[in-house]
Amino acid sequence: MTARRRTKAGRALKAARLSPRDVLHVGSAGLRSRPVRVVLSALGIAIGIATMVAVVGISSSSKAQLMNELDELGTNMLIASPGEAMFSGEKVSLPEDAAGRAGRVEGVEDVGATGDLERSVRRSEKIPEDETGGIAVRAATEGLLKVLRGGTAHGTWFNAANSRYPSVVLGHVAAERLGITSPGQQVWIDDRYFTVIGILDPLPLAPDIERSALTGWDASKKLLGFDGHPTSVYERSTDASVGDVRKLLAPSIDPENPRNVQVTDPSSALRAKAATEGAFSTLLLGLGGIALLVGGVGVANTMIISVLERRYEIGLRRSLGATRGQIRIQFVTESLMLSGLGGMAGVALGAAATAAYAVSGDLPWVVPPWAMAGGFGATLAIGTVAGLYPAVRAARLSPTLALHAV
Repeated sequence: MTARRRTKAGRALKAARLSPRDVLHVGSAGLRSRPVRVVLSALGIAIGIATMVAVVGISSSSKAQLMNELDELGTNMLIASPGEAMFSGEKVSLPEDAAGRAGRVEGVEDVGATGDLERSVRRSEKIPEDETGGIAVRAATEGLLKVLRGGTAHGTWFNAANSRYPSVVLGHVAAERLGITSPGQQVWIDDRYFTVIGILDPLPLAPDIERSALTGWDASKKLLGFDGHPTSVYERSTDASVGDVRKLLAPSIDPENPRNVQVTDPSSALRAKAATEGAFSTLLLGLGGIALLVGGVGVANTMIISVLERRYEIGLRRSLGATRGQIRIQFVTESLMLSGLGGMAGVALGAAATAAYAVSGDLPWVVPPWAMAGGFGATLAIGTVAGLYPAVRAARLSPTLALHAV
């Protein structure tokens, strides 16, 4: 039946136009009549989109946590440590006044230092000396905690008074391994007991300090045979001067042999971790894309079966004047609505999965708007592609053959 017919008067009859409301009505007719099939078909789309949104959301939440840590801890801390001698390859020592020299560099605001001690720390003298639990003993200056922007979970830090006596501050990992839960308890270092005066909060930029037992600088010299040469010099500078300080730090500490001083940026590890958060996300996004493609194939299969089952309906509409274009629009709309339902469900599931992960890991909940919009847009694109062939096939059905086949 053609779109136009001639009346006896010779005037052409135009096919009725479908309003947007009519298009939605005829497009949703197939969905309303087969709800179970709709749910199962939309589920494939929903799983694919949920995977993609959750992957992006979880990655973004983890990255946001790292960036929050960087903002809190700062990226303006550098560590100077002994390098290796150029020819012998042996470790060299930093000057005793290395911290003071670093503090005189323009732009440097705070300086602290630690010195490694060849000593072991144990819960008591009755524990074998070789059972150290991987805990190092280090001398620490009073300014160290300020440079690290750390705090004490319990107790206090060193001051001019207690740093001269057998007192110790434990990193939080060291405290756990020694079984120390509060200040006032004692640990055995070298050949005497030291009183615990504080337990530190976690220090993401200084994991070696977390696993250390720290003794006062003066007490370490007097009681533990410390030679006064720092092993690590920590400094904080202004954000604008970090680059210049990095260039000047080594020559300032050891003007004669600046190559003997190694300068590192502890925040670079967190920045690198933040930058590589998307490494595995790419793989998981690929898996989500495959699931989405499988869901699209399911939608196409559903639409083809729908066309076969509704041949009589198609033939009847064509015989009543519906054009091929209107039939195509009907089935493409139905495919879009089916995919859109799956897309909305997938976005909601992905956002919910991200929220559950964020809550369990005490992370900020971050789902980028582009991920939700892109995911939903992908479902519409899949729905359009999946519905094109069934729509064209339905439009090509002959009204006579379609009605005769029933």
